[in-house]
Amino acid sequence: MSRAPMWRAIVALGVIAASLFLALTQTARLGLDLRGGTQIVLETRDSPVVDADAESTQRALEVLRQRVDALGVSEPSLYRSGQQRIFVELPGVQDPREAAEVIGRTAQLTVHPVKGATDARDTGKGEPAKDGSRVIADPDQKGAYLELGPTALTGEGVKDAEAVLDQRTTSGWMVDLSFRKQAGKDWARITGAAACAPQGAPERRVAIVLDGRILSAPGVDAKVACGVGISGGSTQITGGFGREEARELAALVKGGALPVPVEVVEQRTVGPTLGADAIAASTQAAIIGVALTGLFILVVYRLLGALATLALALYGLISYAALVALGATLTLPGLAGFVLAIGMAVDANVLVFERAREEYLGARALKSASARLDRPLRTGFDKAWSAVVDSNVTTLLAAGLLFFFATGPVKGFGVTLSIGVLVSMVSALVITRVLADFAIRRRFVRDRPGLTGITSTGRVRAWLARRELRLVHHRRRWLGVSALLVAVAVAGIGLRGLDFGVEFTGGRLVEYSTSRPVDVDAARTVVADAGFPRAVVQESGDGDISVRTGELSNDQQHTIRTALAKEGGEVTVERDELIGPSLGEELRRHALIALGVAVAAQLIYLSVRFRWTFAAAAVSAMVHDVLLVVGLFAWLGRPVDSVFLAALLTVVGYSVNDTVVVFDRVREVRRRDPAADLESTANRAVVQTLPRTVNTGTGALFILAALAVLGGDSLADFSVALIAGVVIGMASSVFTAVPIAVQLESSHPAPPARPERSEHDEDSGARGPLGRRGRARGSGAVV
Repeated sequence: MSRAPMWRAIVALGVIAASLFLALTQTARLGLDLRGGTQIVLETRDSPVVDADAESTQRALEVLRQRVDALGVSEPSLYRSGQQRIFVELPGVQDPREAAEVIGRTAQLTVHPVKGATDARDTGKGEPAKDGSRVIADPDQKGAYLELGPTALTGEGVKDAEAVLDQRTTSGWMVDLSFRKQAGKDWARITGAAACAPQGAPERRVAIVLDGRILSAPGVDAKVACGVGISGGSTQITGGFGREEARELAALVKGGALPVPVEVVEQRTVGPTLGADAIAASTQAAIIGVALTGLFILVVYRLLGALATLALALYGLISYAALVALGATLTLPGLAGFVLAIGMAVDANVLVFERAREEYLGARALKSASARLDRPLRTGFDKAWSAVVDSNVTTLLAAGLLFFFATGPVKGFGVTLSIGVLVSMVSALVITRVLADFAIRRRFVRDRPGLTGITSTGRVRAWLARRELRLVHHRRRWLGVSALLVAVAVAGIGLRGLDFGVEFTGGRLVEYSTSRPVDVDAARTVVADAGFPRAVVQESGDGDISVRTGELSNDQQHTIRTALAKEGGEVTVERDELIGPSLGEELRRHALIALGVAVAAQLIYLSVRFRWTFAAAAVSAMVHDVLLVVGLFAWLGRPVDSVFLAALLTVVGYSVNDTVVVFDRVREVRRRDPAADLESTANRAVVQTLPRTVNTGTGALFILAALAVLGGDSLADFSVALIAGVVIGMASSVFTAVPIAVQLESSHPAPPARPERSEHDEDSGARGPLGRRGRARGSGAVV
């Protein structure tokens, strides 16, 4: 075995061994959309004294972390995003009302001496007077008010707060406070001063105030000496609390005051069964999709197809290991990206095998020594490298944009798609090559070359051989058809409009599951009677009811749920998404920026790798594909949301991916014969790469069809968009991109290029123009 195959084998075995170890010792971190729970996105606002910047937001994050920890949520996650955003993930929390109320309050705890009682009706909302005093309603006597002195102690002095059972009552709870050192002395001073007042006098009381409301105003016990006060650094807040009330109060007090106000701009709740069903459905779709794809390439490429299928299985292992090693969160769209990247791995294998088949058939026709199995296969891997890299880079650009511009679960799609694309290159170009090199060196295989699958013409190639296709010759006809399709798509967008989801418009979408079937018309009546006549009520999934409206508080959502329970029995929330109007506008802006940057990034990259004429043609075909997919969704009335944006950017990557493979071949063929007519050269390149286009597209469609059928409602629209994108992308590469490139190149011809010898010329002893044996390197040239 030569040094290069040995090196590849060692790398492949090392990667597989490390991946197996990681897969067996670590588990993937599941997103809330897969394990169920609530995610709340908070945005800090400026206060009269503190600006909402990165520093104050970080302090607010630490306060919120203490509050969430005190709530007892299992494995919560809190992190800051940007200058003013805080993400709070609460696994297992299905009712966001309490959580949102607790973590979003400012919780400014203060302690005040009581100056006296009054029956004043004007409380002034507890605003302090010039001397620091304020009037607040007495919690112990309805209609009475207490005049409080200036703040003597704040919540920053509280060391700990714990909800405990009040032993003096049968069912009451209280909050046990412990103070820090100086705060304990301040508490003794306050209570010592109050102890000097007569028994029963208001001045003998000490008020504990939270957010402008008196929680408790206990009187100092008669046993406390005047001027001495309550020492020991602790006290209790009483008030007949229930267990949950006491726990909530303890969490607020322990967390302290938020340095700046916060506002809920996004809230997502996913039921536990929805996530489990999504995992099961996606896993089933992945298994069936991989099985069908493996069977397809096994039939087409026989032994090499079987080895590629084994490499695909190892691809799944390596991708999972990379996911857990990076600590990335696996989301529902991320699962789709994981499955979709299988198609990318198939694409690379098909590129190699089709190129090896071409080399073998060409060498056999010339009766060349390179008709041996090892040399065409090696040439296939070497010459497919450029197209594989170019096509995968374009997909990575789209995945990167998703990571930077998307939010929530869709960001996970960008992560897993990126991992999948990178791993697919390792799978196809390293692991498959090691397995193929090993197989073709066996005498059993060398004696039976037909087993490899690259010695036969193939159905698509055989069909093309029987026809002299002149696809590029009719380029004006194809461009006319493309223009007509774009006009229909634009008409759909203009006439029917796009059904933007709550992520882009703001509002709330709640999906309810009922134990008894509820007719959608009856559900509309129930929701309207509950006070929401303008809500959009639709049937969703397996008899579920979705309610979409502009503004809906947590309490109002609970009201709708209670109303539906009268018709449908037990009601559970399967999905709940709340997007603030400012965030919706921001997401719309980010979506347009992402699409714009995607077009610009692809244009820049392709201009570097090809001439600007080919780059412009590829980008034009890409815009054509995007418009057709968007127009299709407009005509079908399907929702346009962040998941659709993920699909659209994937279509961008796939469209350019397919076009780059064709252009790469045009570049190579043209370098071999620069004097040939461009139309003939382009037509020849299209015919040569058409088998790859058909086989790759078919493999990807197996995966996407499995996702569409088995992936559930959450991935149905995503899969439909990608299926449309794959089919349109396959066609546009041939009937849109190449004709545009030929037109542009005819108007702006390139300088003549020096021809290079093919590998067949090298085998026959021909020498290059400089007297050296030449080897075709079409991938390194510029059209």
